[in-house]
Order: sequence, then C-alpha cells, then structure tokens
Amino acid sequence: MMTGKKRYILYFVLAGALAAALVWLNILLGSSDVKAFEILGMMTGKNPDAMHESIIFNIRLPRTVAAFLLGGALALSGYMLQTFFANPIVGPFVLGISSGAKLAVALAMIFFLSRGMSIGLNMMVLSAFAGAVAAMLFVLAISMKVRNMSILVVCGIMTGYICSAVTDLVVTFADDSNIVNLHNWSMGSLSGINWDELKVMAVIITASLLLTVFISKPMSAYRMGEAYARSVGVNIVMLRVMLIIISSLLAACVTAFAGPVAFVGIAVPHLVRMCIGTDEAHVMIPASFLGGSAVTLFCDLIARSLFAPVEVSISSVTAVFLVPVIIYLMITRNSRQREDRS
Repeated sequence: MMTGKKRYILYFVLAGALAAALVWLNILLGSSDVKAFEILGMMTGKNPDAMHESIIFNIRLPRTVAAFLLGGALALSGYMLQTFFANPIVGPFVLGISSGAKLAVALAMIFFLSRGMSIGLNMMVLSAFAGAVAAMLFVLAISMKVRNMSILVVCGIMTGYICSAVTDLVVTFADDSNIVNLHNWSMGSLSGINWDELKVMAVIITASLLLTVFISKPMSAYRMGEAYARSVGVNIVMLRVMLIIISSLLAACVTAFAGPVAFVGIAVPHLVRMCIGTDEAHVMIPASFLGGSAVTLFCDLIARSLFAPVEVSISSVTAVFLVPVIIYLMITRNSRQREDRS
C-alpha cells in the first residue's frame, strides 16, 4: 500500500506534469494556427512570424499565466474558507463573496467610466476586496445566528443572488459604452489580461500564498477543533482574522481581473483531498493551489477553443465539470451523517 509521503510526491509530480502540459496547450491552441516550432523559436531567441509572436506574447501567454495564478488563488481561497467554517461545501462563489466583489467592482467601474475616466488596477482590486469583505462579514453575521451549515450555505447563495441582481440593475441603467466594458467581465472571462495586470495579481497572490504558508501550522491545529487549537497555543481570533482577510483578498483578486469564476474554490480542495488522502494544511496549501491552476487552465482552454472563434464564459465550463463533483460531495456527506446517527 502506498505511504502518505509517496502519495504526496506522486500527486505533485502528476499534477505538475498536467499543469505544464496544459500551459503548453493553452499557448499552442486557439483560433489562429500557431506551430510548436514557432513557440520554441521564440523561446530560443529565433524570430518567428511577427503576427504569431504578437499573438503568443501579448495574448496567449499572459492569459495562460493568469489562468495558472487565478485558478490557484481560487482553490486556495476555497480551502481557507472550508477551514474557517469547518465545512467542505463552502467556497467564495457559494458564499456570495465573489458576487460581493463583482458588485463592488461594477459600481466602481460605472462611477469612473461615466466620468470619462478609466479605473486603475489598484482601485479595481481595492473595490473587489471591499465588496468581498462586506459579503464575508454579512455571511459571518448570519453564521452567528445560524448553527446549521446547510442553512448557512443557502444564505450565502441567496447573498450571491442579491449581489448579482443589484449588479444587473446597475448594468441595465448604465450607458451603452459602459455596458460593453462590463459584459464580458461580469460573465467571467480571462480574455484581455495584459502584463501590467499580471504584475499586480502576481504580487497579491504571491504575498497571500506566503502568508498562508506562514499560518499553515495553526490552520492544521484549528481543523482539529477550537479546543485543541487553544490547548497548543493558537490565537483563535488572530487566525480567524487572517483566514478572512487572505481568503477575501484572493477571491477579490480573481474577481477584479477575471470576473466571477464559479465552483473552482469549492470543488478543487475536495478533489485534492481525495487524491492525497490528507487534510494537513502544509500539504493541502500547495496541492490545492496546483490543482486549482490545472483545473482552470483546462476549463479556459475549453472555453476559448470549443466554439472558436466564439468564446464562452469560463464559469459555464467550470459549472459543467465541477458541479457534479459538488453534488457527489453533498450526497456522500449526507450518507455519512446518516451512518453516524445510526
């Protein structure tokens, strides 16, 4: 039987190889025919076709790197929220956090665009973070009154619907030019991401990942229960604050640059647990990030290639592939609860 350490190594090798293969395919495939030797020529300093070089360097490569970073950020945010609520059925999209960030960014974009100004990257991220934190605090307020996690999840979903409805109203009464700018983003898309945006998201996600690694031991203790965490010296209040801030910042970063991307945050951590057979934070943190990156790279490849040159929303693709995972999780969780009662 495979030991835990060998299982972890096997997962990281296979997931890393899959992510690398998907990075290559995302750069290679698309509506424009680019040859593999042209990509290799660009990497080795040879001069490929000028148009194809522009497509690779200015369009596909930034989008591919963004899919890797934002997918990992979503999965990590979901894992942290599942740690906070001690429930594997929660995530930034399900709890309405992504929708809160979406509403805040939409309001900020409308405000600036209606005055003939472009919203800066920093303002967009700050707006998304404010919306994410507001939605998170609202869900937390509900959790103080409701102990049943199923009801909490339903309340989170309803919060998301409210935020989405308000966003739709804002878009409806915006100027036509503003609606065009908002439409693709509000549906969830990695299209149009550039190197300047990549720099900002890389800084935010890297800093968040390092902070998450820093609190990995307290997170592992917290997953054993509050009483155990206190007994080993964990500052519960500080840990909870860190979990809220980091998970909200990661979800906000994704929403600011790609719009709401559904179900990655809830499904990927569960899939990773099934693969590696542990819930230890020091393993789950990098494993969830790598798993989220691979899943998002795959879904984005499908979103832009399936009906090329027409592109579908990435959330539509993630829903098709990941909702069955969530349904399976809910069914098995319910079965286990019945067995425990009996």
